[in-house]
Amino acid sequence: MLLRMRQHFILAALMGLIAFGANAADAACYAEYKAKRDNPLELHYSVAQISGPCTVASARAQLTRSLASQGLTLLKVLSVEQQ
Repeated sequence: MLLRMRQHFILAALMGLIAFGANAADAACYAEYKAKRDNPLELHYSVAQISGPCTVASARAQLTRSLASQGLTLLKVLSVEQQ
């Protein structure tokens, strides 16, 4: 239930960013992803802004590093979107 509420909150926040509209010069890339932490098992779903090319490969590389520093393991990049 909490995960579903978090998903709705994040999606609503992203929709708000779209509504205000960013011009091409201010375009940002966002990656939607799933991650986990072991012992005890915790599953995470979130959206993060990434730099550089707006691709799944670039998102995977950046998220793997940043999540590892938080004790998380990237499971999957679900999507990337330039806004």
